[in-house]
Amino acid sequence: MTLNNWPKHIQKYLFLLKDGFLELPYLSNSPQAMLDSLVKLPVTHHKTLQQSIYLNNAFCKGVMRYREMEDGFWLLATDINIKENIIAKAVYDENQLRDYYFLSFSVFEYKYPFKNSNDITLLSTCWTFYKPGTEVATYFYKGTTGTFFNLAISKEWADKNILSKKFPQKEAVEDFFNTKKGFYTWLDIAPKAHGLAKKTSKILETESEGQFNTVDLKKQCMKLIAAFFDNSFEDNRILDNVSLNNLDYYNVAKAEKMILHHLHLPFLGIESIAAHVEISPTKLKSDFKTVFGFSMLKYHKEKNMLLAMQLIINSDIPIQDIAAVTGHECGSKFAANFKKRFGKLPSEARLFSEVKEAV
Repeated sequence: MTLNNWPKHIQKYLFLLKDGFLELPYLSNSPQAMLDSLVKLPVTHHKTLQQSIYLNNAFCKGVMRYREMEDGFWLLATDINIKENIIAKAVYDENQLRDYYFLSFSVFEYKYPFKNSNDITLLSTCWTFYKPGTEVATYFYKGTTGTFFNLAISKEWADKNILSKKFPQKEAVEDFFNTKKGFYTWLDIAPKAHGLAKKTSKILETESEGQFNTVDLKKQCMKLIAAFFDNSFEDNRILDNVSLNNLDYYNVAKAEKMILHHLHLPFLGIESIAAHVEISPTKLKSDFKTVFGFSMLKYHKEKNMLLAMQLIINSDIPIQDIAAVTGHECGSKFAANFKKRFGKLPSEARLFSEVKEAV
């Protein structure tokens, strides 16, 4: 597949329904290739002087603002509203170099339907890092809105601006960049990133057409990179630096989708998830931990606890009901798991949020 036959490719695959999700493909060789592929989609509108690409169709609505801050260092910041279930797929032009790494920080809101209550707005935050040539599949559910910041980094730029710096685990980071393929996801590991992201968005939103504040923008983006690497060694994935093939990454994405879709139930079990993905349980267990740093069971528990915390601080739903909707058979077990994770009981977390809101 090349950019020249991209129109034929998207004619065949754009919004193709597969497993309940509509496909949205894009080229990922480089930031420029990504922009060229998105501009050629029949559902986008490119405003060159604004350096922005707009989408407004039956499937999604949003805007991507792109800036080349210096040679080899780009920001692609996207605000998006998902109207239908979509899977965004990174693919590659066989005739172009694949020489960019993509570090993404995303903050998404989604409506959580709850029986006998209005839908509750919840947050989901994560970091992803993928290396050149890695075909990434990302699932977005209908009703999700949010922002993600893609920092595109060439190897040459990384050598000059990241790998030349003195910081802990420098040799491990060098090895990490020198491996050709890989995709990794972290949950909300860098609290300072939220403030940095807001400042970055403010710079982009206040810029005039054709006049861009690349100096301040670069400073904020460098701080985002530092926030990531300062907090990304909580597990051994960068140290282990394991690379899988693209089919493995796609299977892991399918497994994650299945887990998230059944958070309200007790863990489905590795055997059941592996059967759905059509892969051996042993391999899926290993691959999933490579990507997420958690076993599937621990990932289910972690997402469940994060969901519980969101429900507690963003709603007045009884704690007993929250225990049930997060797959716990009894309130005491839920309270014990919650305290183990957050250091406080659910009732204490709610009281703290109420006091904070009153202040």
